[in-house]
Amino acid sequence: MPENEPWEYSLYIPNDVRAVTVCRRTLRLILTMHGLIGRVDVAELLATELVSNAVRHTKGPAALRVRWAPPGTLRIGAWDADPEPPEAPVTFDRATELEEGRGLALVRACSDLWGWQPLSRFGNRGKYVWCELEAA
Repeated sequence: MPENEPWEYSLYIPNDVRAVTVCRRTLRLILTMHGLIGRVDVAELLATELVSNAVRHTKGPAALRVRWAPPGTLRIGAWDADPEPPEAPVTFDRATELEEGRGLALVRACSDLWGWQPLSRFGNRGKYVWCELEAA
């Protein structure tokens, strides 16, 4: 059973495509250790898409953030140093025809809620793209 206390993890990563695999495996471990194994497959897909976008479309560092809020909301997000908004996701029907640009369409289709927000801290700017999975 998942815990009834909130928790949060952040993993800061370099701008390196290998970091996507590191994030995916770290997320699997976090969710397994917190008794959320039933959410691992979808959560890995969502985190992979978010972190992959952060690494592929920006030049700076990035971060994966995973947060559990009882009674059953799992939020997965990726921060990057580019303040520009992400491109709006195409419809899922159209996404199946594309070779690239399907990431946010998958996030929208597989999560209960998603969004983004600009961030500014200590003069550094960027954005945070997130999605949520609600209790099953």
